[in-house]
Amino acid sequence: MRKLKLATFVSLDGVMQAPGGPTEDPTGGFPYGGWLPPFFDDTVGEFVGEALGEDYDLLLGRKTYEIFAAHWGHSGDEMGALFTEIAKYVAAGPETPLNWNNSHRLEGNVAEAVAKLKAEGDRDLLIQGSGTLIQTLLKANLIDDLTTLTFPVVLGQGKRLFEPGDHARTWELQETKHSPSGVVVSRYTLGGPVQSGSFAMPDPNEEEAARQARMRREG
Repeated sequence: MRKLKLATFVSLDGVMQAPGGPTEDPTGGFPYGGWLPPFFDDTVGEFVGEALGEDYDLLLGRKTYEIFAAHWGHSGDEMGALFTEIAKYVAAGPETPLNWNNSHRLEGNVAEAVAKLKAEGDRDLLIQGSGTLIQTLLKANLIDDLTTLTFPVVLGQGKRLFEPGDHARTWELQETKHSPSGVVVSRYTLGGPVQSGSFAMPDPNEEEAARQARMRREG
């Protein structure tokens, strides 16, 4: 079974929307499109190359597919040639034309289609962008490998990598490193259910017992 990997750019507060430029995704009036380039240096470029890897097929949501097709499908550079050549599996309805070379539509239930895709092939799958698709796959525990490139900026709004939803899990850190511009790269693999513990006193005193009762009343 091939692995499903996610490599994504995020701000310190977890925003992943429109890192590349103001016109990339202005949904919701997002005013900070293009927050990534000011921190880009040679080291970050190396990190991006490592995060993407060398042998994979792309798994994309509709909006990211349209962004990629319009840009990488016409760029003429090495990355554009790679993205044009490899298979691209797209979570999009029939109203979205898939005219970019080697593009394939996921049919039916997206999580089931991706699970089947993982079982059938031998090349790993890589997700780029595709925030809505990510939420679906996190909930289904289908993402095996997560690499975050965290940039030293707080945006305060925008689409986030981990939106509220039913995908509480632990992740195991495999490696981490940072660039001179302050970008931190961390790679995780999927762990297990969330565990909990407590530093509370086994026998709370009167003040602590009153505090707990008040918290329960306040909901």
